Amino acid sequence: MPETFHVVAPAAHERLVVAAYRHRGFEEAEARQAARLATAATRHGIRTHNAIKALHLDDLFGSRAGGCRPGATIRRLPSRFDACEVWDADRKLGQAVAWEAIETCIALADVHGSGTVSVDNAFHYLWGGGYVMEAARRGYLAYTNCTAALAEVVPFGGVFPTLGTNPHSWGFPTTAAVGFPVVIDWATSVIAMGRVQQLAREGKPLPAEAAVDEAGRPTTDPHRAVSLLPFGGHKGYGLSLINELVAGLIGGSLPTLRSCPGGDPGERHCCTFFFQVIHPDAISGGAFAHGRSQAENVRAVLADILGHGNERCRLPGQPEAEAAARCDRSGGLLFSTAEVEALNEFARAAGLEPFDVATLPRV
Repeated sequence: MPETFHVVAPAAHERLVVAAYRHRGFEEAEARQAARLATAATRHGIRTHNAIKALHLDDLFGSRAGGCRPGATIRRLPSRFDACEVWDADRKLGQAVAWEAIETCIALADVHGSGTVSVDNAFHYLWGGGYVMEAARRGYLAYTNCTAALAEVVPFGGVFPTLGTNPHSWGFPTTAAVGFPVVIDWATSVIAMGRVQQLAREGKPLPAEAAVDEAGRPTTDPHRAVSLLPFGGHKGYGLSLINELVAGLIGGSLPTLRSCPGGDPGERHCCTFFFQVIHPDAISGGAFAHGRSQAENVRAVLADILGHGNERCRLPGQPEAEAAARCDRSGGLLFSTAEVEALNEFARAAGLEPFDVATLPRV
């Protein structure tokens, strides 16, 4: 049986998210950027990085724990490179920083062909795919990675978690070719910790070989999972290591101390971000077969990949596009009963009337 969801109007959802962040002391603009990402994540079916995850993250490591500073101001550091900016985020809300970073990269790419923003002293930005999807929707190639709030992943062949879930996100301007941006977005663990939390809320098991318990034994019980495993063995480990090395070059410090106050006061305890946007014209060789344009060539490449009996294969970004289309047909954002109940906890805390599950439309 397909899962049944409650339909929540986007405006009502954003009103709740803004109120929840404002209740915690964030400025209106920051709260609206957080709501923008939360709505985008839910609309595209990214239930692991919705408003519930964002606000829980703020509870555990953010404004209530000193890891995020409401109203902080980004400091742009001196750089001798015209197409590159380095920011000290001063622990500003990650979603607000990330939306500004992707817009800055786009502006730099329009002038220089590519634009790069690296961010130190940051608080986690949640769903990286949302930012690169926005750039790809507007016709650019985009990439971001970040370090995770905690070291929750055991390195390949190891026994102790010393890596974050460390996501990578790529976006490609393929809407003209296939109707949506190709977005390749994943954590470098088998699953994200947000997925563990979602399955725990819904009483569902974890996939096999995705997590270990406190004794380091594989478990499918989301309530017993304390650490995660990298996907693809040494390959996922290598991709996760990229984030830690990029962070080390930007200014990030020991992953086992990230988001953990106390200990060595000389160490750093914040995340880092890396963003890059490329204008398609900047990488075009111009000599496409049969006189095709660049856009026509991308369409031909994708058609070839999905041809030859592969027509039933799906592209990265297609599930998100289908989820968004389903939301649009349903007239709102889709939440499970458990998710509505979790949202209602935040609504009550912010002084808003909770959603009445009995009166919400269902699909």
